[in-house]
Amino acid sequence: MTTTFIPPLEQAQVKPLGSASIKNLPVNLFGSVMGLAGLGLGWRLAHQYFGVSPLIGEAIGLFAALVFVALGVGYLAKLLRHRQAVINEFTHPIAGNFFGTIVIAILLLSVVAGPYSEVLAQGLWTVGSVLTLLLGGLVLSRLFNGKQELQHAVPAWLIPGVATLDVAVTGGHMPMAWAAELNLFAMAIGAALALIFFTSIFPRLVHQEALAKPMIPSLMILVAPFEVGFLAYTNLFGIDRFAALLFYFGLFLAIVVGFKVFRRDVHFAPSWWAISFPLAALASAALKYAHEQGSLPLQLIAWASLLFLSAALAVLTFKTLSNLVRGKLLAG
Repeated sequence: MTTTFIPPLEQAQVKPLGSASIKNLPVNLFGSVMGLAGLGLGWRLAHQYFGVSPLIGEAIGLFAALVFVALGVGYLAKLLRHRQAVINEFTHPIAGNFFGTIVIAILLLSVVAGPYSEVLAQGLWTVGSVLTLLLGGLVLSRLFNGKQELQHAVPAWLIPGVATLDVAVTGGHMPMAWAAELNLFAMAIGAALALIFFTSIFPRLVHQEALAKPMIPSLMILVAPFEVGFLAYTNLFGIDRFAALLFYFGLFLAIVVGFKVFRRDVHFAPSWWAISFPLAALASAALKYAHEQGSLPLQLIAWASLLFLSAALAVLTFKTLSNLVRGKLLAG
C-alpha cells in the first residue's frame, strides 16, 4: 500500500478549520490576479483579431487590478502583523515559489495598464522585471545550497522560471532603449530555468508518490513554459516552426493534464488558481497562432480555450468570494 506525499504546507490545509485571520492569507492567491489579467488580455486579443467588444477584456483587466490591490493590502497587513508567517512561507521549499505569482501579476498588469497610461505601464514593467530577476536569482541560489528533497520537485518550481519568460511576453513593445536587451536576457534565463526545472519535476512525478490532492491543480503549471515560451519567443522573433512546436506541445500537455486535474474528488482550495495562468497563456497563444495561420480548426481551438478559461475563472472567482464571505478562505 502506497502513501501520498503531503508537504508540510499542505498538511495544514487538512486540519480542522480555526478562526479567520489575515495570517492565513496564502501567497498563492495572487495566482488569481495572473489568471484574471491573462483572461482580460485574451479577450483584448479577441477584440483585436476577431472584432469582439473591447468592453469585455477591459472590464476583466480592471477587475484583476482591483483584486491585486486588495490582495496587496491584505498581504502587506500579514507582513506587518505576522512577519514570521511570511518568512516561513517564503523559505518553504514549495510555497516560496508562489511569490513568483506576485511579480508575474505586476508584469501582466503593466500590459493591462498600457492603453491608459504609458508611464504607469512602463513603471510597472520595470519594477516587475527587476523583482522577477531578483527572485529568479534567489530561488536558483537557494537550490545551489544542495540537499534538496526530490519530493519537493513539484510543478510550482517552474513559477520563477516562467516569471522571467513573462518579462519578454509583456515587454515586447516597451520603448526604452534598454528594453530589447533585457527581454533577451530574461528569455535566456527563463528558457534555461524552465528546461532545468521541467526535467527535474517530470521524474519526480513519474517515480515518486502522487501529489496530495490539494496540489493536483498545480499540474497545469507544466503547460506554462511552452505557452508562455511561445508568447515570449514570438514577441521577439515572430511565429515560425519552432514557435508552432511550443504551442502544439503545450496544447497536448494541457489536454493530458486536464484529465488529471478536473476531477470531482479534488475539492476547491486557493491552490485551484494554479490552473488559471497556464490556461490563460494557452488561450492567448491559441488566439495569436490562429490569427496568424487563418485556419478554422485553430480558430475553434482558440475560442474553445478562451471560453473554457472564462467559465473556469468565473467558477473559481465565485467559490473564492463565497469562501471569503463565509470565513473559510482565511481560516487556519
